[in-house]
Amino acid sequence: MRSEFPDVVITGFATTNALATDAEETWSALLAGRSGIRTLSEDLIEAVDLPVKIGGQLLEEFDGELSRIELRRLSYLQKMAVVLSRRAWRHAGSPDVDTTRLGVSVAAGIGNGEEMILGYIGMRDRGLKAVSPLAVQMFMPNGPAAAIGLDLAARAGVTAPMMADASGAGAIAQAWQQIVFGDADVVVCGAVESPIEGVPIAAYSQIDGVMSTDNADPQGACRPFDRDRTGMVLGEGGALLVMETEAHATARGARVLARMLSATTSSDGYDALYSDPDAAQETHALTRTLELAGLEPGDVDLVNAHAAGTVAGDLVEATALRQLFGSHRPAVYASKAALGNTFGSAGAIEAVQTVQSLRDGVVPPTLNLHHLDERIDLDVVTGSARQLDARHAVSTTFAFGGHNVVLAFGRA
Repeated sequence: MRSEFPDVVITGFATTNALATDAEETWSALLAGRSGIRTLSEDLIEAVDLPVKIGGQLLEEFDGELSRIELRRLSYLQKMAVVLSRRAWRHAGSPDVDTTRLGVSVAAGIGNGEEMILGYIGMRDRGLKAVSPLAVQMFMPNGPAAAIGLDLAARAGVTAPMMADASGAGAIAQAWQQIVFGDADVVVCGAVESPIEGVPIAAYSQIDGVMSTDNADPQGACRPFDRDRTGMVLGEGGALLVMETEAHATARGARVLARMLSATTSSDGYDALYSDPDAAQETHALTRTLELAGLEPGDVDLVNAHAAGTVAGDLVEATALRQLFGSHRPAVYASKAALGNTFGSAGAIEAVQTVQSLRDGVVPPTLNLHHLDERIDLDVVTGSARQLDARHAVSTTFAFGGHNVVLAFGRA
């Protein structure tokens, strides 16, 4: 089935997170086994007596790369989106593209809820005139995507899929579809997210087995696939990629970092918060993704796993991977122990890591995996980075609401 699609490649990317403000600095830190999880800022902890006091907070504010007008008109997430888009665009060699053939697919799983809250407080305390007309574009869920679309004058379609943790991976899947269906030659795709606020932390902490409260040991709190895992840790960050047809990249002499082979979404139809234990739809998404890519399970050398460290979620994902791969054992890696679960942007951040693994032939270690759950039969990379001459890789994202997204990549 692969021959039916035009070849799609990735030519640029940019990330920001709790470890570093640059994709390559982040990659070096992950390979070295470092963690960005720490005790949350005192102003947040003191404002509310939260049961969770740790997370992966961002290291930058983005103001230095924006004009005075942009600083006034953009929300925090829009600032992150525009800055990352410009960085990814430069990394891709600033493509010369007809803007009618340029698309944007950028998500935010939670979005700009803080802007809505601030607007309400202002209106309550100072009246209607305290609410700016700019607030509309700031709190709209499509705000980050729209800001990038305007910045790039993109006219081939600007989309913003909302799929909880799977939003970023879903945005990349949608970008791939936009290209293979012939609607665009170049698409900027990915996600941004900043969920470390009182209300999200309080809400997640009410769900059994979802949030770790190991506050005394921030860097050891999230333990994907470990027998003693206690839940996820929230993180902040974003990642944007520049994806284009291989023909367009070749014509402009672009450097190809990896190939985007296919993408599939599915849904559990089971529960709003928990994945179906039989993992049928996760397995379906994996199987269909390989079918579209023209791959067999044995062709996959690496899995960048969702693996948030939740008690039930990790087991369901491991079940899906075993149902797909059988006796084949690709290397498995999970980065959320180091970066936190950045919710809507997690799949996009992990897509960049997957591209870097294929490019450099190495896989970072999964942190805090001391005792593999005996029910999880996977070859998880632990301890130190592993050299791996991988040809093909998949990145998995399984989210609240039963959203499943699987992306398949090939070495350049």
